[in-house]
Amino acid sequence: MSRLGVQAALLAAGWAAFFWLVSAQELWARVMGALFPQVSTPVYERNTLWELTWQHLGLTGVTMTLVVLIGVGLGVWTTRAQGHAFLPLVNNLTTVGQTFPPIAVLFLALPLVGFGATGAVAALTLYALLPVTRSTVLGLQSVDRPVLDAARGLGLSAAQRLWRLEVPVALPAVLAGIRTALVLTIATATLAPMVGTGGLGVPIIAGLGADNLALILQGAIPVALLALLGDLTMRTLERWLTPWVP
Repeated sequence: MSRLGVQAALLAAGWAAFFWLVSAQELWARVMGALFPQVSTPVYERNTLWELTWQHLGLTGVTMTLVVLIGVGLGVWTTRAQGHAFLPLVNNLTTVGQTFPPIAVLFLALPLVGFGATGAVAALTLYALLPVTRSTVLGLQSVDRPVLDAARGLGLSAAQRLWRLEVPVALPAVLAGIRTALVLTIATATLAPMVGTGGLGVPIIAGLGADNLALILQGAIPVALLALLGDLTMRTLERWLTPWVP
C-alpha cells in the first residue's frame, strides 16, 4: 500500500473512533461522573453528544459549502479582466469579517437575518471567507505572465488558460486556504448557540453558565478532535489532488 493509502486508512480509523466516542453517551457519563464527583450533572442531558455533533457538522458543512463557492468564485472573478478593478473592494470586505471578534460577527448578523441557523451560517461564512478568497487570488496571480502570454499566443481561450494553466498552479494555495477556513469554522461554530442554534458549543456555554467543567469538556474535547481530524483530512486531500507538490 502506498504512503497516501496508509494515511487514508489511518484517517478513516480516526473518524470511526471519533464517531464511536461521541456515540458513547453512557461512557461519558461514567467518566465525567468519576472525574467530577461533586457535579450533579456530569453530562448535558437535553441532547445527546451524538445529536450535538451532527448539528455541529451540519452547521460546518453548510458554511464551508458557501465559503468555497463564494470565496473561490470571488477569487477567480477578481483576477479576470472584468473584475480586477473590484479586487481592493473584495479584499476589504472579506477582511472585515476577521477584523471583529467571532462573537461580534455573530451578533452583527442578527439585525439582517435574525436568530437561528441562518444567522449563524451567515456570520460564520463572513468570518471564514478571507483565507479562501485571499489564497485563491494569490494562487492565480502566481502564474507567470510570460506563460499566460505564450498560451494566449498558442490560441488557448480564457477558459482553457484558467483550467489548464492557472488552476493547477493555484490549487495547492486554494486547498490550504480551505483547510484554514475549515478549522476556523469548526472552532468558531461553538459560539453559534449564542444566536439560537445548536452544536457542540451548547454544553460548553451551559457549562460556563453553571461553572460546570464536566459540561465544558464534553463539548470542548469533541470540538478539538473534530478540528484535528478536519485538518488531517484536508492535508490528505491536498496530497491526493496535488501529487506534483513535494
